[in-house]
Amino acid sequence: MTATTTAPQGYSATQIALHWAVAVLVAGQYIFKDAISGAWDAIRAGETYAFDPLILAHVAGGALILAFVVWRLVLQLRRGVPAAPENEPAPLKTLSHIAHWAFYAVLAAMAVTGSLAWFGDLTPAAQAHNVLKVVLLTFIALHVLAVPFHRLVLKNNMMRRMIRPSA
Repeated sequence: MTATTTAPQGYSATQIALHWAVAVLVAGQYIFKDAISGAWDAIRAGETYAFDPLILAHVAGGALILAFVVWRLVLQLRRGVPAAPENEPAPLKTLSHIAHWAFYAVLAAMAVTGSLAWFGDLTPAAQAHNVLKVVLLTFIALHVLAVPFHRLVLKNNMMRRMIRPSA
């Protein structure tokens, strides 16, 4: 697999769909996490817990997030991503590049640590999962705040690239 040599003008429809699918799945993971957290606490206390479809949804959601992240990385390596806006300062371009790769790494690590905790009954993995949760929330906040920064400060419409696909 070789990376593309010229940057595309925008993201493909598949890249955009994967971005938003992961965003929705991550939001769901945070919103509906109480069932799996309660089950984990019950297991730790040696108690039984009732089946809750939200537990299965959390596990399946984590697996889907991991699959979509891997798919997105494969597309990125094969197709490439659009270049940063011309008016973005070089240090911000570097920081953005690092942050995006860190985002992928944290999303993947969340899925792996969650799986190890749930299926392997590993408390250290659960602890790592909880730490990564805070890291991921921080990345999400910075990612969302980048939209008005690009629009209002840098005066470019970076967000359009994640809404409108290009060939």
